[in-house]
Amino acid sequence: MKHWIHYAALLLLPALALPAAAQQDTKKKDDTKVARATNIDPKPRPATEDPNYIIGAEDVLDISVWKEPELTRTVPVRPDGKISIPLLNDVQAAGLTPLQLGLLITETLRKFLTEPQVTVIVTQINSRRVYLVGEAARPGAYPLLPNMTVLQALSSGGGFTNFAKQRKIYVLRTENGKAVKYPFDYKEVLSGKRPQDNIVLQPGDTIVVP
Repeated sequence: MKHWIHYAALLLLPALALPAAAQQDTKKKDDTKVARATNIDPKPRPATEDPNYIIGAEDVLDISVWKEPELTRTVPVRPDGKISIPLLNDVQAAGLTPLQLGLLITETLRKFLTEPQVTVIVTQINSRRVYLVGEAARPGAYPLLPNMTVLQALSSGGGFTNFAKQRKIYVLRTENGKAVKYPFDYKEVLSGKRPQDNIVLQPGDTIVVP
């Protein structure tokens, strides 16, 4: 009889071990999920490292107020150049650097908070663009990179169609409320004969390829 009891106990051991093994497996999966979650970097990545970058309309900003999660948020810069923040309502952002805007928000929040600490990061640059129109291979809006020239912008646009008049390209720029044309002879610039035509572009410039 004792042998039968011992044999039955041996048969029950694997069955009893299964729930425990299943629990351990579930715990491992949960621990993996937690580990993956904790490895995610919550900090937003800046779109530019330039401390002198001037914020413009349509840029996207991450406003972080230390220990104030209800004030920490990602906001777009409206066409009027302002952003909306709780307690402060509208704040002028366009025309300022991220540091200047952070200091402005900090000083204004002192009316409501004790020693506020504010960080401003530009997460998307949408205000600094140039435009390719006409017989460019890929016309459209392109991000304006630091010190981007006409030749570089044309390269970003994939060159020209078969109908492009490469010697009659020009840059259209608004200066003091007036449209100004800057000629660009692609063939001459490419051969090194007219380097002065390869000007550094400014936000809002339009490169026209006839």
